[in-house]
Amino acid sequence: MDFQGYEAVIGLEVHTELQTESKMFCGCSARTFGEPPNTHVCPVCLGMPGSLPVPNERAIEWAIKIALALNCEIPPFSQFHRKNYFYPDMPKNYQISQYDFPIGVNGYIDIDTEEGEKRIRIHRVHLEEDTGKLIHIGKTGRISEAEHSLIDFNRAGIPLVEIVTEADIRSPEEAKIYMQYLRSLILTLGVSDCNMEEGSMRCDANVSVRPKGKTDFGVKTEIKNLNSFRALERGLRYEIERQIELLNSGKEVVQETRHFDAQSKRTVTLRTKEEAHDYRYFPDPDLVPMEFPREYIEKIKSSLPELPKQRKGRFVSEYGIRPKDAAILVRERELADFFEEAVSFFNKPQQIANWLLSELIYHLNRADLNITECAVTPKHLADLVKLIEDGVISTKIAKEVFSESFETGKLPSIIVEEKGVVQISDEEILVPIIKQVLQENPKAVEDIKSGKKQAIGFIVGQVMKITKGKANPQSVTNFLNKILGSGLEL
Repeated sequence: MDFQGYEAVIGLEVHTELQTESKMFCGCSARTFGEPPNTHVCPVCLGMPGSLPVPNERAIEWAIKIALALNCEIPPFSQFHRKNYFYPDMPKNYQISQYDFPIGVNGYIDIDTEEGEKRIRIHRVHLEEDTGKLIHIGKTGRISEAEHSLIDFNRAGIPLVEIVTEADIRSPEEAKIYMQYLRSLILTLGVSDCNMEEGSMRCDANVSVRPKGKTDFGVKTEIKNLNSFRALERGLRYEIERQIELLNSGKEVVQETRHFDAQSKRTVTLRTKEEAHDYRYFPDPDLVPMEFPREYIEKIKSSLPELPKQRKGRFVSEYGIRPKDAAILVRERELADFFEEAVSFFNKPQQIANWLLSELIYHLNRADLNITECAVTPKHLADLVKLIEDGVISTKIAKEVFSESFETGKLPSIIVEEKGVVQISDEEILVPIIKQVLQENPKAVEDIKSGKKQAIGFIVGQVMKITKGKANPQSVTNFLNKILGSGLEL
């Protein structure tokens, strides 16, 4: 992407809630989204005097699992700190987080860009507790225009993993690709639902610009409220252009935290940027340090599933599908699982991938359903592709059959039988229709004989129209070739 002689320097901080049963330091339920406000709270997550936190062992294990999947080193020693600041969404006025002894360090993931594979280094992976949620009451719902605010502490204390990259990202497009891959990886691990709309996966971005060829960093700003791939891309693009405009007009970029407004597609100032010392980190006196024996780490490592990058490579090598299709399939574990199960019923991988990524995804989006919620199963999709490959139905009829299968849950073969929409390949039926079409379209016949191949498609289309889409296009082409003796093919 051209930035008028400048280069963008971007680092991302991704926060992911873990789907544990209980919160990070107490026994309250962590499944709180959509629940009545302040109904999943206790003295510990409300920070009442005298209450003592107890770490969630499963959350620690899952944080290590994420770090290992990101190729991080797992230090043998880790520790919780108190991060002190006054925000109204923190009941204790401090957050239990990690500072100089995180769960994982020095990791990386490789992403596929248009320029090829690129490595994004992971600076650290650490574990903390989530904050509460503020609801700003006013005309727009924005904090700057709120008449007052309400607070829901249900979310306070939910285990939160923060994944911080090095400043290796150079464009909004790369940032989006990184986020998509990271979400796919965490979904594959099964430790979070990564629902960005519900806030269980959120992203903050640090961005600066510098003249191309320079190595010194420019002054960075941090963008908050990037809760979708589109918001991430748009927020970064706006902020990069804003900083370039400031520099070109002789002004300076101020280090600050900015909010991305999805409606206006602009970033606005929230506050001047705090430094680490402003938070007054110190070890939490109520929580003992953690030590991770090598055997413990190896046990977690051995439990890692096949990760998206590995699965993509296997899909290409084992099934022979296009790399671009494989990359889309592995973005969500359920999608990849659906594909593999469908192939197990009928071994035509590319054809199954084509229908899955076109018709099935289209119908899912239109119905606002997850692939696990719809009536079409892998067996349905395999059944449909087999009907097409066996020449029983045409592609046109297959789309109609698929729509009905999606609505009713009936197998495509049953729908075909009930409706009698079997594809016509019989020579005795098709040849008279083809001859009729040829007689009615002498110009098309001359075009075919003079080598204009698009005229063949026109004749086939007319036959399909007369037979209401039931004619087998390949059979029509073969008979047409036989009638005209032209040796032409579609």
